[in-house]
Amino acid sequence: MIRLIQLNNPRIAQAFIDYMAAQKVTLSQMPEGEGQFVLWLHDDEQLSYVQQQLELFLKDPNHKKYQAASWDMAETRTQTFRYSTPSFLQMIKAKAGPMTLVVMLICMVIYALRVLGMQAQVFSLLHFPAMADQQWQVWRYFSHALLHFSVLHITFNLLWWWQLGGDIEQRLGRARLTKIFLFSALLSGCAQYWIEGENFGGLSGVVYALVGYIWIVSIRSPQLGLDIPRPVLGFMLVWLVLGFVQPFMAIANAAHLVGLIAGCLLGWLDSINRAKHS
Repeated sequence: MIRLIQLNNPRIAQAFIDYMAAQKVTLSQMPEGEGQFVLWLHDDEQLSYVQQQLELFLKDPNHKKYQAASWDMAETRTQTFRYSTPSFLQMIKAKAGPMTLVVMLICMVIYALRVLGMQAQVFSLLHFPAMADQQWQVWRYFSHALLHFSVLHITFNLLWWWQLGGDIEQRLGRARLTKIFLFSALLSGCAQYWIEGENFGGLSGVVYALVGYIWIVSIRSPQLGLDIPRPVLGFMLVWLVLGFVQPFMAIANAAHLVGLIAGCLLGWLDSINRAKHS
């Protein structure tokens, strides 16, 4: 299932569900707390069509064709409002594609190995290349992004990776997300190593690349459907600045900044390419 949109009016949402049911498209409505309801699409292959119809619906939800669909479907509905709550794994999978989930799983496995007492071995194998004999161990230029050093560290990074990376993968595909991951991990890792050496790790440089990518694409190619809420963008930028001025925590500031720049650059290039082919 794919999470489509959050609404605060279940009756309006039901009107769209009925209209799409008349088009042989199955949607579900599920509560999400604080008076909010989420529409879920059952068939991933129908996403593009449903998004087009949803955009039209939101412009005029009281149009007579939606009311007519609700009347037509009322007789076949056994219960007007029947909500079910998806499992935690269903919710995780609905928001993310294979690349998003694989990276999350690898990060969690690596962190679990560290918790089980293999900190030195794991770090030695995955850290950014620091010695001459490591320069040709190509995986090191990217694997540092999979290392995490605390519960807070991995939780923060994986939540944002799931949220932002999942959006990119679902809308633009696995290859695009993979490109952003590799490019930003490489550049942010090089910057952080140049500033402070190899003693760093984490997905945050890549996360900032996702922020930058969605930010630029949402401005230059809004038709792609990617967007980052202003409060989220503001929080991430403020956190970036705080990382440079606070004296208490060890934060990979160079990786964050260069990751953001890398994501903005990729977003700008992709928007140019799309404009040329449109």
